[in-house]
Amino acid sequence: MNSKKLQAYFRVINAYLLKKLTRRNYIILACILIGIVAGLAAVVMKVMVHWVEEQVQNGLGSHQSNYIWLFLTPIIGIVLSVMYEQRFLGGRLIKGITKILYAITRRKGELDSRDMYGHLVTSALTVGMGGSAGLEAPIVLTGSAIGSNISTQLQLGYKERTLLLACGASAGISAIFNAPIAGVIFAAEVLLAEISIPVFVPLLISAATASVLSQFFFHDRLFALMVTGWRVMSIPLYFLLGISCGFVSVYMTRMTHFMERKLSTFKLRMRKAIVGGAMLGLLIVIFPPLYGEGYTVIEKLMNGNENLLLQRSLFGSIQSEWMLLLFLTALAVMKVIATSLTIGSGGNGGIFAGSLFTGALTGFVFSRLVSMSGMMKLAESNFVAVGMAGVIAGVVHAPLTGIFLIAEITGGYSLFVPLMIVVAMSYFISRRFDSTSVYTRPLQDEGTYFQADRDTFLLNSIDLKDILEANIETVPSTMPVQDVIKHFIRSKQNIFPVIDEQKKFAGIVLLEDLKDLLFDQERSSTLIARDVAIRPPQTLVLGEKMADVMHKFDETWVWKLPVLSEKGAFIGFVSKKKIFTKYRELLKLYSHSDVVS
Repeated sequence: MNSKKLQAYFRVINAYLLKKLTRRNYIILACILIGIVAGLAAVVMKVMVHWVEEQVQNGLGSHQSNYIWLFLTPIIGIVLSVMYEQRFLGGRLIKGITKILYAITRRKGELDSRDMYGHLVTSALTVGMGGSAGLEAPIVLTGSAIGSNISTQLQLGYKERTLLLACGASAGISAIFNAPIAGVIFAAEVLLAEISIPVFVPLLISAATASVLSQFFFHDRLFALMVTGWRVMSIPLYFLLGISCGFVSVYMTRMTHFMERKLSTFKLRMRKAIVGGAMLGLLIVIFPPLYGEGYTVIEKLMNGNENLLLQRSLFGSIQSEWMLLLFLTALAVMKVIATSLTIGSGGNGGIFAGSLFTGALTGFVFSRLVSMSGMMKLAESNFVAVGMAGVIAGVVHAPLTGIFLIAEITGGYSLFVPLMIVVAMSYFISRRFDSTSVYTRPLQDEGTYFQADRDTFLLNSIDLKDILEANIETVPSTMPVQDVIKHFIRSKQNIFPVIDEQKKFAGIVLLEDLKDLLFDQERSSTLIARDVAIRPPQTLVLGEKMADVMHKFDETWVWKLPVLSEKGAFIGFVSKKKIFTKYRELLKLYSHSDVVS
């Protein structure tokens, strides 16, 4: 059966459901479908990554003790990922959760169908062959693309599409971590600009559906944490750990963007893949625990096997407590660089796992230092867990996600109070130094992030082309004023743009400026359009940000300004009235509260 017949059957079924179901029930049914598909995608992604890991290990033997293969396998994984993307995906696979936010704000929630499957292969090649990144961003992108494309097939509008996109992301996080509550809260905190109680229902349905599917195939938690309880006396130490996690989060955010800028200077993708992969391979040779996602490192820290992390490194022969702490601190510093190299050089992954990795190391080193000082003997596994939550909250600016994700994946619900303390302090410190998260900073720089500044976001969502008055009659600069007056008489325009001999904008002629010449034929017969034209107080350029456009309007106190091309040709006029009308339309459009009401 070909795709056209399938689409025809789909349209028939869709029309039947629309007729039989209420709008609310129709959306809920779509959420269940998204949860099933996204959950299966997460399962397939896990299986593919594990399969690639096994093939690498079986083919290369104990390659992690072989420095040559430890250096080469991440390069091969990144190069293969880039080759697959260019050969089968047209080189247009979007990466990073920032791209989802951009799609929501600038592309009406529309994601390419290739994003539904492209991340499965590229992330498996990247992470399975040692790329120092996580699977969370690829599965969020996959789930979001599934939600977006299903809503498009169902012919839903922008509000429903954005909500179902978030449902796909929620399902992806839920399935990859077996953490449905964290998936819901992640979608609400990170993706949706506005949230209300009715919106939680679709998110919960998709996350729960995906979690059931995932647990059917993978029963265990990501980490098994032996919680020993916490003491009231340790509360000041949790405050200090939260502050430490906050500064670590600031470092991670800034270093990530610094590395992105540096790697973006490479123009040839394959050269970038090889150079970036080689730098990553060198880091992994020096610090083998940077190989892959890093969850085995977290398990060793939780189980008290931290000394094993030194075994395959260049520093394995040194048996010292201080050497261990120095090594783990260096790992935390280098993890963000390794992750940035993995993603920036063309591999597919995310910073989420790197944040958990760095947070776990921060919590462990902090608690071990306190224990070594003799001040208090601490349960290090507890500090490892809350450290992960603190860094996630600070890097992503999603405090509730940090709390519930760690509580769910570790089973450490008895740590809720320490989790809240550490997350609150980390989030406060991180926001104090960086008002935007690792995902939203690029959008903030462009003025396209809704939650940071609603007015700026809504204004920049308006395209000058959409509100342009283009069918404007112009007059040449050499036209006699008497002919210009005739144009005013027969036209509804009260402003005429003046165009010079090079077809460029030369000014405007206002009807009120010609009133004195209407009955002065002797004077008007000696003048041409150029003589009576005036330069407007400001001009606009096609493609200019609407926030800058409004600033020009506010500066000049006018209600209409000319729009020019980059070469100075007149294109049309833009009025304040049309901007305000479009703004009100968008303000209503970006409210999701009535989608399932």
